[in-house]
Amino acid sequence: MAVHLWAAAEAAAEKRHISSHSEAVGYAAGIMTWVIAGSVFAITKIGVSEMPPWMFCSARALLAALILLPLVTAHYHEMIDLLRKRWLEAAFIGAIGLGLTQGTIFTALSYTSAVNVGIVFATVPMLTMVAAHFILDDRMNAWQALGSLVAFVGIIVIAVHGSVARLLGLQIEFGDLITLGAVVMFTAYSILLKRAKFELAPLPLIVILLAAGGLAALPFALVEVWNGDHANLAMKGYLALLYTITIGGAVLYLCYNWSIEVLGAARAGLLIYTQMIFATFFAWLILGEKIEWYHYAGGGLIIIGIVLVTLLRPKQAHSPAQ
Repeated sequence: MAVHLWAAAEAAAEKRHISSHSEAVGYAAGIMTWVIAGSVFAITKIGVSEMPPWMFCSARALLAALILLPLVTAHYHEMIDLLRKRWLEAAFIGAIGLGLTQGTIFTALSYTSAVNVGIVFATVPMLTMVAAHFILDDRMNAWQALGSLVAFVGIIVIAVHGSVARLLGLQIEFGDLITLGAVVMFTAYSILLKRAKFELAPLPLIVILLAAGGLAALPFALVEVWNGDHANLAMKGYLALLYTITIGGAVLYLCYNWSIEVLGAARAGLLIYTQMIFATFFAWLILGEKIEWYHYAGGGLIIIGIVLVTLLRPKQAHSPAQ
């Protein structure tokens, strides 16, 4: 749910700071980021049972941006300068990544399990690396190609619930198809963000992208209101929104920003793959969702693919914008 943090950190210019914090603190902040991110899948599923998905998406993004805005005062001049020169580009990228993609994920959670969404969406960083090979000419070796294929098989195993008959009959649940669409959109967002190379630190960049995403989702939210989709909205929906804005929003972003200041974007970003484990755990703990054998099988294949793609990636010199 918070993969956009990884994308922003990868795209923003990484400014290394000399920090008194130990690496252990950096890793603790990084792990806490993805523990919280994993919980957001389950909490959001609770929320969208009452609050329409696009209303949830728009409100979460806009309110999280407002909460974070006072924390980036030192970057106001840079933010205004970026918007003055490249506002349309920033708005478009933010709309795709934190508007359309997030709203699509929230919609998927209305139709399929949080376990499915959490596992499948965890492949975004890996798929982005593969897509970058073809679009941005990033280097990729044979092991990475094999890893992407293995992970794709894992996604299919989960989508068809491990059934060969469902695969041959192309019987994939609607919610899982929506999730796959969200994965494609977010991969495009990550590539566009990396290509844009906005010269802005990750946290203020996230504020801009959150605002753009929230505004992009707003028209869809207004349609939901017009249709009366919010008629069942009650305390559970409001509490879920509050959690995803505060702990699952502002606190999560601050933890990740802290981890990249201590560890750097590359090492902090590798921890993103733990989100799949935490999302599955919280779906079981909070929602009582069953973890079926095909989740283990598909998740195992995805983990193997992730290992091949990330740990065996070719060594290359990093530019200041990486």
